[in-house]
Amino acid sequence: MKLFGTDGIRGRVNKHPMTPENVLRIGMAAAKVLRKKHGRNMVLIGKDTRLSGYMIESALTSGICSMGMNVTLVGPIPTPGVAFLTRALRLDAGIVISASHNPYEDNGIKFFSADGFKLPDEIEKSIEELVVDDGLGTKRTSGSDIGKAYRLDDATGRYIEYIKSTVPKGVTLEGIKVVVDCANGAAYKTTPWVLRELGAEVVVINDKPDGSNINDGCGALYPEMLQKAVRQHRAHVGIAHDGDADRTIFCDEKGRIVNGDQIIGICAREFKIEGRLKGNTVVSTVMSNLGLEHYLEKNGIKFIRTKVGDRFVAERMRAGGYNFGGEQSGHIIFSDYNTTGDGPITALHVLYLMRKRGKPFSKLVSDITLYPQVLINVETEKRKDFKSIPEIESIIKNAEKRLAGNGRILVRPSGTEPKIRVMVEGKERRLIEKLGNEIAKVVREYL
Repeated sequence: MKLFGTDGIRGRVNKHPMTPENVLRIGMAAAKVLRKKHGRNMVLIGKDTRLSGYMIESALTSGICSMGMNVTLVGPIPTPGVAFLTRALRLDAGIVISASHNPYEDNGIKFFSADGFKLPDEIEKSIEELVVDDGLGTKRTSGSDIGKAYRLDDATGRYIEYIKSTVPKGVTLEGIKVVVDCANGAAYKTTPWVLRELGAEVVVINDKPDGSNINDGCGALYPEMLQKAVRQHRAHVGIAHDGDADRTIFCDEKGRIVNGDQIIGICAREFKIEGRLKGNTVVSTVMSNLGLEHYLEKNGIKFIRTKVGDRFVAERMRAGGYNFGGEQSGHIIFSDYNTTGDGPITALHVLYLMRKRGKPFSKLVSDITLYPQVLINVETEKRKDFKSIPEIESIIKNAEKRLAGNGRILVRPSGTEPKIRVMVEGKERRLIEKLGNEIAKVVREYL
């Protein structure tokens, strides 16, 4: 049984694996694997704003405490806030209860190690093996060895102060008008407070979570409301997070979307100018646009691609000693400041760049020309390896010939949902749409 996907454990609430009984066992297994013989043995648990977060938080806490580890509960907070606090408080692990951009009916569990990075595969495998171990219950502690649960009331405030400390003292955002779409998620307080405290004029939308409206037609995956609000309020920039705020998508003053590739481009160039880009290298994924690669090459910056998932970007950055990378989807990793994609830090640093350069946002990104890109998600029931199906392999090869070297095709299983993702990129939009639909049709037929 495989519990962990690209980004933790995720699924429909009250269906396997996200049932309270199974979550209890996940908590027990994680505590057994992560517990040390000596020390505080403390796990921090944060969550987004889903109704089911209360249930999962209780089950996880019970499982962890039953194995002799203690728990610090911080309530709703962005995923990168958990990564930061785990390191800052010198705890043994951090857990986020969130299904990120998924609808509220889903939920998930993400783990961070003591150093703020996603757990390595071997530790995830050890947890999976224990979850299905019939003898797991016999490993529980008793008496005074049972763990305790505490609540940290000022967690969001600590994270906010840290975010502000990542720009030089005296920096002000006065004169910048910004619209922030919080997706009714974990950053509904964080990003608006940070930007207001630094002097920006902030218009906030979708900042009233009710347990079921997270990501509901809003946020990074549905930016139409943000675009409209930017034009309506004549703002200089728009910012949209997803439910757990580890990603940020922008729109310029004209209401046009600016994605993660463009943010990576302008920030990398700025880092190079300032002499802060370690290894003169940017790390991104196979999904990043060829236009970004060409822009970085033009500016003398090396470019490395990884598998999709910010954990793989972070791992490659760590291995190579690099300090900047991210994903087209808006997960941007400033590893000088945090160990994972951090939406609020990304928002602040883009506004800081606008202030330093004194240019409209549209001008900052105007040099980055992205190729047209089509992404089609095909829902599947079968987990069969599509690469072993001749018909799918044949349609992909045929499409690559028709692109004639002027584009890319990427077909891959989602790491977070039961879907096959078909991406086609090239210079001619009509052609890539046609090729994308042809590939998706064959994938549907055989999966």
